[in-house]
Amino acid sequence: MENISLKSDVPASMVGARLDQAAAKLFPDYSRSRLQSWIKSGELTVDGQKKVPKTKLLGGEVIAVVAVLEESARWEAQPIALNVSFEDEHILVLNKPSGLVVHPAAGHSDGTLLNALLHHLPNAAVLPRAGIVHRLDKDTTGLMVVAKTLQAQTHLVEQLQSRRMGREYEAVVTGVLTGGGRVDEPIGRHSVQRKKMAVTHSGKPATTHYQVLKRFREHTHLKLKLETGRTHQIRVHMAHIRYPIVGDPLYAGRFRVPKAANEEFIQLLRSFKRQALHAKRLELVHPATRELVSWESELPNDMQQLLLALQEDSDRCSQQAL
Repeated sequence: MENISLKSDVPASMVGARLDQAAAKLFPDYSRSRLQSWIKSGELTVDGQKKVPKTKLLGGEVIAVVAVLEESARWEAQPIALNVSFEDEHILVLNKPSGLVVHPAAGHSDGTLLNALLHHLPNAAVLPRAGIVHRLDKDTTGLMVVAKTLQAQTHLVEQLQSRRMGREYEAVVTGVLTGGGRVDEPIGRHSVQRKKMAVTHSGKPATTHYQVLKRFREHTHLKLKLETGRTHQIRVHMAHIRYPIVGDPLYAGRFRVPKAANEEFIQLLRSFKRQALHAKRLELVHPATRELVSWESELPNDMQQLLLALQEDSDRCSQQAL
């Protein structure tokens, strides 16, 4: 358990403001939803009395919070190794491997990153989702940030929602792109295949920027940047513009045999059973120091080997054409 004790006088500038709105300004380290729940439970009081969120303030009142963050017994702590890139008392930045599910769900009740975090950070049990701020798909690799305190989580979520958290990815796609661009298409649940997402008019706004890093004979190595963070966003957007990510089991469609490819290269492409997508760079404002900080992660070995094979295929075909 963690005890929370806060107190603030209502300034004259907040005369006439709603209690919930004033509390959000007076205690910015905590989310609006958390403050709302404290108001409704009576853990946040005005001059020692329980009020409703829409109560209008007169100025001069004392708003106090006396609350206890209870541990969640819903998930089990498990000793799962983590590849930590950075850690201090506020945040944890880790490099997620392929195959690790971030959050328990149907079919993955344990063995997830959340279970690992509860073991690595026992105090994470009092945080929503054990401090997880954003997710990567099971088979997407790369950098993630996790909050170690409620205050840090509030600030990181706000950065994510306001699009101030920088997230850059690298991917290998099928097809040769002539240049970079942007996909600005809404994403929502697929109307028939409920495990899939799709570009749909009823979906939420989603924007992905992409830049060419290297062109091969029939593939392209891309750098991608997210403005939004919809489920499967990069995978859906690239498939939508007909440049699906190599190995993507949901969105790549039927395997296409590259023209003039030798059998060894074809087998390598067939055996790449995950989306070739890696969260390469993460940039954010540190929730405690307010400094702009960033981290980078090398491409995992399987993507490096894929890029090497693509280059060898291009070189071989160029030599044969001479």
